[in-house]
Amino acid sequence: MFWPMFAIAVGFLGITVLGVLAVRVFLEAERLGRQVDESARRISRAAEDLEHASVGVARSADAL
Repeated sequence: MFWPMFAIAVGFLGITVLGVLAVRVFLEAERLGRQVDESARRISRAAEDLEHASVGVARSADAL
């Protein structure tokens, strides 16, 4: 009777550990998604700034 109960307890413990790890992976994936989103916004902003700067440079080059 001890071994079946021990097997059930170990199985439950294993499922609990897997559940905790799944929650941690989910939270880290969410955090990574937020960081990727912020990076994409920064890159977009930098591209817009570069485009505006290149227009100014093109205008000054035409003036020369």
